Amino acid sequence: MATLTGMLDTETGLPALREVIDGPLHEIAGRFSRFLADRWPHTALVIFTRECTGRPRKVAGATEMINKITIDELERLKATVEPGHSLSTTATIAGATRAVWVVLDPVGTLLVLFPRAARKRFPQPAALAEIFGIVATSIRQQVAQASPDYLAESRAASSERARTIAEMVAAHETALVSILTTLRSTGLDDRHARLAAIDSASAALVALRSAQQSDLALSEEPVMAAFAKLRKEIRQALRHHGAEIEFVAPLKPGRPLPGEVAHAARAMTRTAVLAFTTQSGLTRLRISWICGGTSLRIDVRDHDSGRLDMTSLRRQLDGRARTLGSTIDLDAVPDWGSRATIELPLDPPVDRTGESRLARLNRREMEVLRLVTQGKRNKAIAADLGVTESTVKFHVAGVLKKLEVTSRGEAAAIAQAAGISPLVT
Repeated sequence: MATLTGMLDTETGLPALREVIDGPLHEIAGRFSRFLADRWPHTALVIFTRECTGRPRKVAGATEMINKITIDELERLKATVEPGHSLSTTATIAGATRAVWVVLDPVGTLLVLFPRAARKRFPQPAALAEIFGIVATSIRQQVAQASPDYLAESRAASSERARTIAEMVAAHETALVSILTTLRSTGLDDRHARLAAIDSASAALVALRSAQQSDLALSEEPVMAAFAKLRKEIRQALRHHGAEIEFVAPLKPGRPLPGEVAHAARAMTRTAVLAFTTQSGLTRLRISWICGGTSLRIDVRDHDSGRLDMTSLRRQLDGRARTLGSTIDLDAVPDWGSRATIELPLDPPVDRTGESRLARLNRREMEVLRLVTQGKRNKAIAADLGVTESTVKFHVAGVLKKLEVTSRGEAAAIAQAAGISPLVT
């Protein structure tokens, strides 16, 4: 620890490290990169952790390089380092062989630095490992606590990655299948070349599908595995509590949980359980999860105390509940029992921004919008409504402004998405 103490024994060292770990999780790579820049000069930095389902790769530095780094490359690099150790090596990463400084935290969080000078000696690797241990611990704690900001950002990142993967897979798979179909044609010459091309394209298809499955594994967690992890955590936390703890796992696997929902479910269950254990005279506690097609229900109850502090518990759960659109039902009857039920939707809430904008329109503007949705031009709308064409132009301009769009087509799309049917003439 002497190396770490020496580094941070300055007026700026500890405050600067605090700034690294105190801020939005998705920006931690940039803050950490700036902190390390003087002692460990680098062109890019990557933090890789499977605990962050939304952004397992946290990156900073040379954009043209970090955008090419794949999870498979990081996994291979991770396998070359012993947990709790550091390494200066060369590795194939971002599509090329590069010099890297690597640190692997004891629990599996990986740090990769790309030194500015490829031949430069790795300075103070032990100090870097100790500093990164603090940062890695902060990341784990933020993920475990599943703050509303983290959940919102993680859900957005997961949704965007899933959408991008689906588009890429569809496009590439179509292209590769087309290549295979062509090359398998008996009308082509050069049989050996055709066979070689078929093998290459087949291997590419397998790799592409495997990559999709690997990335989905970061985005989702089987509900049984998530509940088993929760059970282990609670048993460890309450190992010295006298109450009997009963765990009721989901009766059927159901669909996988989105990563941020799995983290939030464990965090909210732990919060409820700890609130229940503060009741005097608690002798038995029942914890169950029920996973349906669209939601996960968490149920925590006792059968004797009934003195749950519902106000405090609701306050602790409310932030995550609002972020994920979940509902909370709390009940306590003294000397009879307490119960907490949390319903977590598995999918992001439907975007209702268009509907809220539609509420800004007055009656005449709504009539004009219905006719616009039919594809009618201003002259035809004026005839239908018995007003002048200039009046219609005025109303159309008002509709576009209130809906915050720039074209009639965008306005019609919002109306259709909200289920507003065109006027029948």
